[in-house]
Amino acid sequence: MSLHRLSHIEVGVPASALDATRGFYREFGLAELAPGRFATSDGGEQLALVAAPQRALLALTVGVDDADDLGRAGVALAGLGLPAERSGETLRTREPLTGIRVTLAVERRLVQKSEGQLATNGPGRTLRANARSSAAVTRAETPRPHRLSHVVTTSTDAASSRRFFVDGLGFHVSDEVPAIGAAFLRCSTDHHNVLVQPGPFAFLHHTAWEMEDVDAVGSAGAALVAADPSRHAWGLGRHGIGSNYFWYLRDPAGNFAEYTSDLDVIDDEEAWRVAASLPAHGLAAWGPPVPREFLAPPDILALATGGKS
Repeated sequence: MSLHRLSHIEVGVPASALDATRGFYREFGLAELAPGRFATSDGGEQLALVAAPQRALLALTVGVDDADDLGRAGVALAGLGLPAERSGETLRTREPLTGIRVTLAVERRLVQKSEGQLATNGPGRTLRANARSSAAVTRAETPRPHRLSHVVTTSTDAASSRRFFVDGLGFHVSDEVPAIGAAFLRCSTDHHNVLVQPGPFAFLHHTAWEMEDVDAVGSAGAALVAADPSRHAWGLGRHGIGSNYFWYLRDPAGNFAEYTSDLDVIDDEEAWRVAASLPAHGLAAWGPPVPREFLAPPDILALATGGKS
């Protein structure tokens, strides 16, 4: 795949919530390089928070291997009747239904170094003997996200938005849920980097950030909730589609921010089979019941009316 990662997103936040939201993502574990500009430990600068009339996913950047990839995307977008602007090693366009600005940029592939898998014991499996699991239970610092994993947005025409990402940009479909019109799309070997699902209007549902393992998800999530219990949204649990562990927190602007780990990896197109239905266990293989606000955010009316109720 010539596309190789979701490298950056720009999120709009109401000016009244901007400072508090910046503070949240500092506590979340992102490093603030400059006001509103945040980096992960492995991925570099991956999040920009900017003032906007209401919370929204404004832009995203996808890394590609070389200029030929930009040319192919330009031709494909033209075939869909969509304009694109080529400049040096970038190609800029806009998804017409959501208004999200999308940039394809020639970038080096991200090479990550593992911190090392925790030695876990189990029935008939003793990987840690005569020693405490100090990495899990006596952490000196709260774990930080390694990189941006994925974003989830709604669209008034999810099928058309899917064509933009797949036929126009070159994303691949990993899994889909035709009953609700959702598609899990990838621009890397991750199971999904963008999830487009139908909605009465376009809004950002959540961003997701890769952690080292489930212990890191739990440790970081617990620290945020201990500081402010109102941040808790849903978790700890494990998704059925994508197989990843999750814990969703709520930022001051109303967006969900997910700590995640152990997402499915697809590095062989022929070996993977797209699932075309929601698993019998629904959104989570295990975890707490899905809260109503996860399916219908409490500010949905304000978003629909541009803040006018």
